[in-house]
This record gives sequence, C-alpha cells and structure tokens, in this order.
Amino acid sequence: MSTYNDEKFLSALKPKDRAKVKKVLGEGNLKRKLLDMGIIPGVLVEVVKLAPLGDPIEIKIKGYNLSLRKDEASQIFVEVEA
Repeated sequence: MSTYNDEKFLSALKPKDRAKVKKVLGEGNLKRKLLDMGIIPGVLVEVVKLAPLGDPIEIKIKGYNLSLRKDEASQIFVEVEA
C-alpha cells in the first residue's frame, strides 16, 4: 500500500511519518482539548517517537513537541505525506 495520500488515524503512524490533519473526531472536552493544543485541520504533524508499549505518542506540531495518549491520537484523522 502506498503512503502517498493515505488516510489513517494518527495512532497508526510510525516514527518519522508526516501527515496533515484532516479531521478531529470525538466530542466535548476531548475535542476541545485537541483543538486548543493546535491540532486543527490542515496542520502538519510528524511522529517523533513512540513509548515502548506504544502509549503515549510524541508528535511535533507547529514547532513544539506534544505527547498524546493513544486513545487521543485515535480521534485524529490524518492524510499521510510521502
């Protein structure tokens, strides 16, 4: 499967993968928290590293690093860049 224009959830990406946020799912406080942290449609993110058991996920967004729980990352729909 090609990674060009491949749509996935952020939780499925591996370190060094880059993607553009397409949609933030969820509702209520979780969605508001993700949006407040700058995870908005159109922004580029890069997976920096995963914890040994895969949770949390460290991403780089807008020049800063951010750690997300895997369940939070599974609410972010992205389009993977080549």
